[in-house]
Amino acid sequence: MTANVLMYCTDTCPYCHRAERLLRARGIDTIQKIRIDLEPGRRSEMIERTGRRTVPQIYIGDTHVGGFDDLSELDAAGELTPLLNG
Repeated sequence: MTANVLMYCTDTCPYCHRAERLLRARGIDTIQKIRIDLEPGRRSEMIERTGRRTVPQIYIGDTHVGGFDDLSELDAAGELTPLLNG
């Protein structure tokens, strides 16, 4: 069973695309994307939930992972796959 992945993102953000590629490479088929470029009102929701203003902001299940750098560090430490597998 894989965890639900939610990502606040924009279409033009290269780090959002890199995060998506990394998640897909680790077997995630479905990413719930909240496009704050299409729904600007959701940006304040993202800031309130995460305390951060930049995209991407990624949740794996109920865990706020952070942005792409945080996701990449988890992967390098071998901690991403177990988190994704629940």
